[in-house]
Amino acid sequence: MIEHLKRLFSGPEPQREKPDHQQLAVAATALMVQLSRIDRDQDERELQTIVDCAVASLHVTRQEAQAILQEALDHADDATSLYEFTGMINDQFDQDAKQVLLENIWRVAFADGRIDKYEEHLIRRMAELLHLNHREYMQARHRAEAAG
Repeated sequence: MIEHLKRLFSGPEPQREKPDHQQLAVAATALMVQLSRIDRDQDERELQTIVDCAVASLHVTRQEAQAILQEALDHADDATSLYEFTGMINDQFDQDAKQVLLENIWRVAFADGRIDKYEEHLIRRMAELLHLNHREYMQARHRAEAAG
């Protein structure tokens, strides 16, 4: 009864604004940027792969993808947690879209020709935060490896 009264007098819950397509593209790109930075050796091939993946799967132009990449790079040090990106993605992407994103993340990891142990650990963490199971994680890896 008391909880009901508290809810009644607290007013309506604030409505969360639905992110637009640009915000989702920034969130997805930010995850790829975080991966490219984890081994402390951000490679130009990784950055080019991020742009290519954004154009192919996020339905943005190459110019938009490069601007989004630059924005993500500029704010990469400000990111406090992967949750701020994965939360938005989980709210808006279906399982298939999240698998495509994870496959793109793997492509960034493979872009420099090697998978660092920190990269693999971060990708596993991202998969968990995106609510992808081990099978989906491995499928994304195999598809990215075969494409590379």
